[in-house]
Amino acid sequence: MTFNNMTEVHSKALEKPTIISRVISKREDRKGITVVIFAGIHGNENSGIFAIQEVFKSIEDCELNGSVYGISGNLKALELNKRFIDEDLNRIWTFENLEKLIRKKELNTEENEQSEIFDLLNEIISLNPGPFYFIDLHTTSSKTLPFVTISDALINRRFSKLFPVPIVLGIEEFLNGPLLTYINQLGYVSIGFESGQHDELNSINYHASFLYLALVFSRILKKEGILDFDKHYNKIADATNNHSEIYEVVHLHRIKENDNFKMLNGFKSFQPIKKGVLLANNNDEEIRSKKKGILFMPLYQDIGEDGFFIVRKVKPIFLRLSAILRRAKADNLLVLFPGIHWENKRKHVLKVDLKVARFFAKQVFHLFGFRSKQVDETHLKLYNRARNARTDLYKKESWFNSPY
Repeated sequence: MTFNNMTEVHSKALEKPTIISRVISKREDRKGITVVIFAGIHGNENSGIFAIQEVFKSIEDCELNGSVYGISGNLKALELNKRFIDEDLNRIWTFENLEKLIRKKELNTEENEQSEIFDLLNEIISLNPGPFYFIDLHTTSSKTLPFVTISDALINRRFSKLFPVPIVLGIEEFLNGPLLTYINQLGYVSIGFESGQHDELNSINYHASFLYLALVFSRILKKEGILDFDKHYNKIADATNNHSEIYEVVHLHRIKENDNFKMLNGFKSFQPIKKGVLLANNNDEEIRSKKKGILFMPLYQDIGEDGFFIVRKVKPIFLRLSAILRRAKADNLLVLFPGIHWENKRKHVLKVDLKVARFFAKQVFHLFGFRSKQVDETHLKLYNRARNARTDLYKKESWFNSPY
């Protein structure tokens, strides 16, 4: 597939522009491992674009054990340095939307972008045998440590643990239609990496260092092929203060249309907060934390629907227990309870009566690998994040047999 549209993207951090198309760079050797890197899915987050260019330039003479693709996201929004034009490109990746996309005659800006990315994604998967690793590069509006977000599938957990960064599970339970959730439902390793604040020079540097690590950990490039590999590893580790614990999202403050939401100044990701602390104002009303926890991704930009998240640490014993239950496919036991039945066993979807669900803590369903979505006033749907995984592609990888 050929893409001729060229877009100029300007980095405030580097004080220079660059010209890109849909495929920023690529190295193809269709014999095995495939790494696909996305950047600029949000148009005001362009540091990943410049990191991809830097990394591809540095490995142009290196021997690769497979194919690597750098793909740009929302080209029109990148040109204008806006998060999106008509709708958030990272909130429309559902199977239902993609089915409608094929039949639509007129597409808005983000649907046109999605259509191109979708076709390119299918082409890459069809031409390469795998295993596949998908990485989505982002930045945040608030100050933050670098961190990884993943859908809570075991293959994602185990691969992510190789990186010296905090890992946040379950964000897809609160967001509808992220690109990586769609890819994870296809069964492939898919991780998001947030390197820092928009337009900071370190955000580009951390993105580049993370990509070097990913190329080595995926085995597409030998460690010896990276100049100063340990320097890149230590750069990330130092940026996170060797903070590599695992968290799960427990709360999202959603911003409704026409809300006047303003986060109070000074908050940053991974900042501990007490119950009742004043966090923001919305339509002249105070918003206080409803629980003790750890603040995550507070919003400091005008566009966005996610005001802030609250996360909490996950104890290793629960991670190990969930791995045991999932390997044993113990989720089959859940349908023995009244009010819980398979809606679609082939797609691993449970339907749960809310009268029953209130006796089960959400964490119980998480142990078995499910994420929940309330579909109406009486029922939840639970989607298994583990059974779709194409584990056969990754069984030979050294990280595959991690305890969790």
